Amino acid sequence: MENALTFTLILVILELLEAMLQYADTLYGIVERLYGWYRKSIFLLFAVHPTFYFILYVVVVTDILNFYMIMIVAMKLFDLFYKIELIRTVFIKQEIPEELAMILQWRVPSWFFLTGVMLYPPLLYYALV
Repeated sequence: MENALTFTLILVILELLEAMLQYADTLYGIVERLYGWYRKSIFLLFAVHPTFYFILYVVVVTDILNFYMIMIVAMKLFDLFYKIELIRTVFIKQEIPEELAMILQWRVPSWFFLTGVMLYPPLLYYALV
């Protein structure tokens, strides 16, 4: 129980850090910021996703791989690879479909960056308890 609370609190802090590192006004701004990290090094892009590595650490340390843990890992993987695919489409291939161009200009509400804090810590807590 104590480990569950500790790991959950650490995840909350890391989610807030990740949200701060990726914050922008539009989806294009988010992708552009991530592309800045990617341009410097692909490893730097992975480094601005500390929650992914923390979840993998928790899986290894606790030896728990139940439904909730698999959901967290799957969503984190999907999120990471979706961002990489957006970077490839927008900045590397520069073949942006019209619909995607419109979506990239949408303003992102500030609460959107807290969805990770509202989603992943409860899932982690349920996975560990």
